[in-house]
Order: sequence, then structure tokens, then C-alpha cells
Amino acid sequence: MTADIQYGKHEVSFYRTHPQKGLFAGRASIDVFGDNFMPAYTEGDNRDVVATDTMKNFVYAMALAFPGDRYELFAEFLGRQFLEHYPQMQSLRIFLRELPFQAHSDKLLSGPLDDDYEIVELHLDRAGVQSLRVGRRNLRLVKLTGSAFKSFARDEFTTLPEVTDRPLYIFLDVHWRYPDGGAAIAGERLIGSGKVRDVVRRTFDDFVSMSIQHLVHEMGKRVLERFPELSEVSFDAQNRLWDTSKVSEKDPKIRVFSDPKPAHGSIGLTLRRDA
Repeated sequence: MTADIQYGKHEVSFYRTHPQKGLFAGRASIDVFGDNFMPAYTEGDNRDVVATDTMKNFVYAMALAFPGDRYELFAEFLGRQFLEHYPQMQSLRIFLRELPFQAHSDKLLSGPLDDDYEIVELHLDRAGVQSLRVGRRNLRLVKLTGSAFKSFARDEFTTLPEVTDRPLYIFLDVHWRYPDGGAAIAGERLIGSGKVRDVVRRTFDDFVSMSIQHLVHEMGKRVLERFPELSEVSFDAQNRLWDTSKVSEKDPKIRVFSDPKPAHGSIGLTLRRDA
């Protein structure tokens, strides 16, 4: 019998204030890997087990000690400090989620916002960073024209009409990878997630797509062209286009829409650079 084990602490929220850097807020999830923890599973021997409550407190201490305000750098800092402080930990997975707030002045903020946010997923062991995946989640993009869907397969079950121009409303998550995450962090050759989001938004605005598949492919091409530092970009898109409820008799371009049924289309794509 073989086994793979992991344990950790998830959804540890932190809000660090700083007189110059302002608010740095997020949620951290940590998973610990190591065969030396197996006796805790097989024998109830907890001598090497770092309590998950201790891990939570360690996150708070490291959020205070961290000098920066980049989530990729905090993930690497947090993981490295865990491995240095607890020699029984062989490797870690760190997942960070930004908690975005809107700054209105030096002291006034509102949030957390129900808006797009950055995520970081970092795997590291005692040899260093093994992989780095960054992303921007919860983008909600609407445009009123410049999208088509036609010439798709039809059969006796097809009721969807073809359209040459339609509004489009999508939920979108975008993620990207670096060819060497450790080198990117060490040299701080990191792409701000807001810059990737800006390329995605501009593409959504100006590209006339024949489908959502067509759209996300163009987004991926432009991201890789704009940022040669990245090795991969991926998309998870949902078609959330509203249902048409009323059309003006005088001008069919004037319409009233309503929220759609819970069922929605899902489209995925990953683009990688040629080896």
C-alpha cells in the first residue's frame, strides 16, 4: 500500500498596514508535504507535526516581517521562512489571494471589493522554487457590440439562432506561468497582474470575435506577444450573456435584457510557447 500525504492551513486572512505602503491584504493557504509526517497518519505519532494553528500564527508574523507589497514576492518569502524555521517540512504549496480595497485618500478605503483580484500559486522545496503560477480572477467584461456567433454545427436539437453582432458578457479568469519562477522572483522580473489584465481588456474591446473561443485565443496571443517573460497563458471563460426580454419595435438595437438561466457555456484555453 502506498500513500501521498499533505496537510496545512487554508484561508488565513491578513491585513497589514504600513505608513508608506498602505494596506496589504490577502488570504493565504499553505499545504505541507513530506513523507516524514507519515507516522502521524499511521501511528498517531505527532512529534514532527506543526499544528495548523501554529501555521496560521506564522503567516501573521511573516506578513508583519515582509518588507514588500507584491504577492509573488510574499509567497516566496513566506515559503522560504517556513522551510527555514521548520526543518521537517520537505516542500510546500503556497496559494495567495489578493483582497482588493479601493483607496479614496491616504486613510480612507472601501472594500473588500467584489472585483477582479490577483492570485499566486507557488510550489517550493529545499532546492528552491519549483513552479510559479500567477493569475487574475473574477474579471467581468461586457461589450454591447463587436461579437458574433454563427456557422456552428446544427441538428434537430439546435434552437440557438445565428447572430452577426451581439452584446457579450463574460466571466473570465486568466493565469500565466514563468519558465523559471525562481529566477523571475530573484531578479524581480515579474509582470504586474494589472498589466496582463489591461491587455485582456483592450483585446475584448477592440477585437471583433466570431466566438468566445476566437476571443480568448486572440487574448492569449497578445499576452504572449506583449510579455516575452511568460511561457504560458490560460483562460477559463463563462458565457454569461443576458436573455433578451423585450425588443423595441422602432429600433431592434434597443433592447431590454434579463439575467440568464443558471446554465452557462464554459470555454477553456491554454497557450504555450514553442519549445
